[in-house]
Amino acid sequence: MAANFLKDVIDAKLIKPRLESDAKKEIILELVDILDQNHLLADRKEAERVVLDRETLMSTGLENGIAIPHGKCNSVKQLIVAVGLKPEGVDFDSADGQPSRIFLLTLSSANRSGPHIRFMAEISRLLQNEDLRNRVLAANSGTEIAKLLTGGR
Repeated sequence: MAANFLKDVIDAKLIKPRLESDAKKEIILELVDILDQNHLLADRKEAERVVLDRETLMSTGLENGIAIPHGKCNSVKQLIVAVGLKPEGVDFDSADGQPSRIFLLTLSSANRSGPHIRFMAEISRLLQNEDLRNRVLAANSGTEIAKLLTGGR
């Protein structure tokens, strides 16, 4: 069941295997840019604002090199996810003090919380596996990363 849900929201064309940015705010903007370039945002500025505002409340840098910046806004109708990798790591004020290397930016509709919470729980559980994290970081294409994150072979 989990893999099917993740397959519905993780799309290879929304994955950037090598992020260019070296700082938290710029990484968030780079991930929002992926969504905008794929015509998934009705209002890019709103999307940027809600994610950056959420980040000021509390860092979305988790443990094990994972960060899940997120927000809710009216410019999306359903959960959308952009994925980016920065193998060398970036300081994201993470819970364990370690640099973040796998970034999953999510935006969801302002009036629906279920899909966002489900995604956070499932992707966090999946990425607890160190071997999988290492394989994701070594991957060179959005297709390869998507397969790893959705249980594809």
